[in-house]
Amino acid sequence: MAIQPLVTIIMAVKDTAPYLRDCLDSVMAQTYENWELIAVNDHSSDDSPKILKEYAAKDSRIRFFNSNQPRLIPTLQRGYREVKGSLINRMDSDDKMPDYKLQVLVEEWLKYGKGTVIAGGTEHFVDKGEVGEGFIKYENWLNEVARTSTHYREIYRECVIPSHCWLLHKEDLDAAGAFDPIVYPEDYDLCFRFYERGLNVIGIDRILHYWRDRSERISRTWEEYEDNRYFDLKLRFFYELDRDNSRPLVLWGAGRNGKDMAKLLQSYDDKFHWVCDNRRKIGKDIYGVRLEHYKEIMTMEDPQIMVVVASPEGKKEIEQKLAAWDKNPVIDFWFFA
Repeated sequence: MAIQPLVTIIMAVKDTAPYLRDCLDSVMAQTYENWELIAVNDHSSDDSPKILKEYAAKDSRIRFFNSNQPRLIPTLQRGYREVKGSLINRMDSDDKMPDYKLQVLVEEWLKYGKGTVIAGGTEHFVDKGEVGEGFIKYENWLNEVARTSTHYREIYRECVIPSHCWLLHKEDLDAAGAFDPIVYPEDYDLCFRFYERGLNVIGIDRILHYWRDRSERISRTWEEYEDNRYFDLKLRFFYELDRDNSRPLVLWGAGRNGKDMAKLLQSYDDKFHWVCDNRRKIGKDIYGVRLEHYKEIMTMEDPQIMVVVASPEGKKEIEQKLAAWDKNPVIDFWFFA
């Protein structure tokens, strides 16, 4: 490439010594050479700081710092203050990069420039055993979203851009709030802020990150990630960005997800229709709301529909129904689970 902007990779490091050398070696092996790695130690109790110092001495593009405060977001904030590059990427210290990762990201970003987020696919791996089924399902879904560039269409379902699989200009990241909000999961919150800013997300049908599946991952151990539906986060942005109070709101699904979402909707003091296809529940009152048959949607004018059905088969069937109905009046729908 004639133009090779400096890419800053920000990496928080917390007790990942067994994996850290592989991670750093994968960064150093990048075919795109104009990068810097800001590696910030988050109060590790193992040999992680020693390894970081060793690699910083080996390659001047690796810069090592210690976090002033514990936990992930303050550590990312510490690293962000040291950024010199115009393009920003994140890395997890127990994962690995394919050697073409930065090359592909930068080449794609240069086609569009500022105002654009480039996002790619991911692949899980383990040193022993097999990757968990849940992670495989998430991986397949993420890669399909990247392939079809449907990030905003799918944003209320799950986090659509993993923390390590994006590249954008620093000015755009600053405008979106960078790592300022202390909100977990921080990668999902950032996706919504990209959406809020109207940044254009371009998906790449390439595996750009090797994601380690291990029992100590914070997504499995931190309280903030225990309920991975993240309904509170989703609803906050839904009401800020997409809810039109002049239109009827419909909640579709009467299982556990539906009941939990109904309670949250009531805390927003917003009236809603609650529909399902379960004959045993239709006509019953739950939390003061009478459940209706889903076909009642066709009698509503310009409804906004939140689908909270857990079953993959149920989701597919509902999507087919809504797509067939979406003529007149207008129907907008989002999957929240």
